[in-house]
Amino acid sequence: MTSPDAPGGAPSLAQRRPVVPPDRLLAELVPPRHFADESFATYRPDPAHPSQAAAVTRLSAAAEQILRGGQKSFWKRGKATPVAVYLDGGFGVGKTHLLTSLAHAVGVENAAYGTFVEYTNLVGALGFLPTVEALATRRLVCIDEFELDDPGDTVLMSRLLRELADRGVALAATSNTLPGSLGEGRFAAEDFLREIQALAARFEVLRVDGDDYRHRSVVTDADGLDDDEVRVAAGRRPDATLDDFGDLLAHLATVHPSRYGALLDGVRLVALTGVHAVPTQDVALRLVVLVDRLYDRDVPVLLGGAGERDLFSAEMLAGGYRKKYYRALSRLGSLAADGAALVG
Repeated sequence: MTSPDAPGGAPSLAQRRPVVPPDRLLAELVPPRHFADESFATYRPDPAHPSQAAAVTRLSAAAEQILRGGQKSFWKRGKATPVAVYLDGGFGVGKTHLLTSLAHAVGVENAAYGTFVEYTNLVGALGFLPTVEALATRRLVCIDEFELDDPGDTVLMSRLLRELADRGVALAATSNTLPGSLGEGRFAAEDFLREIQALAARFEVLRVDGDDYRHRSVVTDADGLDDDEVRVAAGRRPDATLDDFGDLLAHLATVHPSRYGALLDGVRLVALTGVHAVPTQDVALRLVVLVDRLYDRDVPVLLGGAGERDLFSAEMLAGGYRKKYYRALSRLGSLAADGAALVG
């Protein structure tokens, strides 16, 4: 199937309906392609922010602890628990680089690596106990972008982490929010304070300060490309897709977010015409998940219409999901720069 305005018959993401078996969701819990070759040695700490070098030192030691079988720390009750570290910091300071480096140091065959939403999707596909059994075979479970969007996720993730820790599985997570503040501004967090505090108590918090490295060379509020230029560029590449932005947003509502990665199978360039402000928060959150999957897979984008400018409203950027939106803008800016470079 092709997009109706696509010269050369560029295929359309909006006409794809991927089917993803549960075992694929489990098999894909590995560090993303974007960080496939990264390690602690390739991380370049900023001398102006000593916390970056300190995080490398601590995580390197944590990898050794995990490989030794998990040198135990102790709860107040005297119960032994495995390593659990939590990287807190702003956008683009290298938290994901550090988390993937930890997974590589432990060995990808010994680690499960996914975003928060990928783990909740896994539970939905496999069921809770089969998910615990599957993840308990790993020495380390890495959770990137730990964010709690609703009370159900709070309880689910708290229970999942408790079960894994009880089985001796080491835990590592990244977030832009301290664990005691998860859920803040998005739902009545005080009603679930016990669950949130239980999550926070499990982690040793490592603060990672710094500037967004993606902003050092990329402007994330750039104007869009000319729509005709986007169409022509997509038509010249057999591995490109071409969609009207509004059509793609409507299609995302019909595809479960766990399938957004499969939606991009075989795609090496995503071209979008008529990019405009996202109308509502539910649509915006689906777009955030798609941007994460694009970034994981190093898929450049071409943005026509208004481009990134004013993609999310001022109200969205000031609300409870603001950190998700700013992360998406940071990542989309990087992918858009890669896409623009492809068309010269």
